[in-house]
Amino acid sequence: MFIEQLPAAYTLLFVLYGGSAFTALIACLYLCLRKGNAIAPGTTPPTSLRRWAAALFGLAFLSHVWWLLFYVFSNDLYSVFLLVVAVIDYVGLLISIGGSMFAMLQDRKRPVWPLAVAMIPYAAILTLNVAFPKDYFLQLAIGYLMSVFLCFSIYMVFAVSQYKHWLRDNYADLEHKEVWVSHVLILIVLLLFTFGEIDGVSLTISYIVRLIEIPLFFFLLWRVETLPQLESAPIEQQLEEPLSVEPEPQQQKSLAIPSNIEKLLEERCVGPKLYLQHDLSLLQLAQVVGTNRFYLSQYFSRQGITYNAYINNLRINHFISLYHEAVASQRPVAAQQLAHESGYRSYSTFSLAFKQRMGQSVTAWIRHSQDA
Repeated sequence: MFIEQLPAAYTLLFVLYGGSAFTALIACLYLCLRKGNAIAPGTTPPTSLRRWAAALFGLAFLSHVWWLLFYVFSNDLYSVFLLVVAVIDYVGLLISIGGSMFAMLQDRKRPVWPLAVAMIPYAAILTLNVAFPKDYFLQLAIGYLMSVFLCFSIYMVFAVSQYKHWLRDNYADLEHKEVWVSHVLILIVLLLFTFGEIDGVSLTISYIVRLIEIPLFFFLLWRVETLPQLESAPIEQQLEEPLSVEPEPQQQKSLAIPSNIEKLLEERCVGPKLYLQHDLSLLQLAQVVGTNRFYLSQYFSRQGITYNAYINNLRINHFISLYHEAVASQRPVAAQQLAHESGYRSYSTFSLAFKQRMGQSVTAWIRHSQDA
């Protein structure tokens, strides 16, 4: 058998290679065949993300298969076999990874066709490698491939930054909505697939690549299942809304930000403690106040804060009030319980928001309050 003919040093690598391929196949079948959400049953992820991730897992499995076939039956770096396998592999993986990462960013739609166009020179260089067999063309193809991945990584840094600002302008709760950690890890996948297929890579690097692949596949599957579908319209639609209909004079007050917006927020958000509602969005608050979310967003911008900061300030004030009430009535004080009653699902999220607002940790603030 083939595995029996492998040197001992490569046997474990072959097993890891097969295990990674099997993991990708199972993840692909799971996303394609299961309609529900097993990891986070209460979360509905974006349909597009689920489809792109399934395509990524499927292509990752096929990548393992056809590269194995290439090294077993050909291993000719100047053959048409390499041209076909490399072009299909990297174009497919780059597009599916790009599509998955774009689908996580729900602030706007980002096309994936530029990624396919960017791979045309790569295919052309490999064609020259077949027509004129020289190491130069192979090295040039690898260099170009790395440059495409680098440019894509730089673009994603800006895209995630835009998405982060959009989240804070539209959502009070950011738990499981932010994706920058996911993108860092998925970008590592790009490098793994690149280094993993470069000819002449050391055995040690090959082991590292295979050992990291499997947990990365599981992490991507977890991210797909836990990222919620956000209901707010894309930025492009938000900008169009105020311009889509010219309000009649008698309707102007209902659409534009009223001069007494602070009073309305006090009456309809602060008074009834609407800010305690989990996942309260800018759109929902705008509807309660009686204005358009675009104008309400502009109001917060003019105040020098984001919508997320506005809600956090109200929630932290509520926490401080609950704390003083508990101390005054000599009741036991549990910071985690008070944070939950103040609208926070995650204590770590509350702790970060509290420190940003108060300039010190919750523990330090409580200790200082007791000493005062």
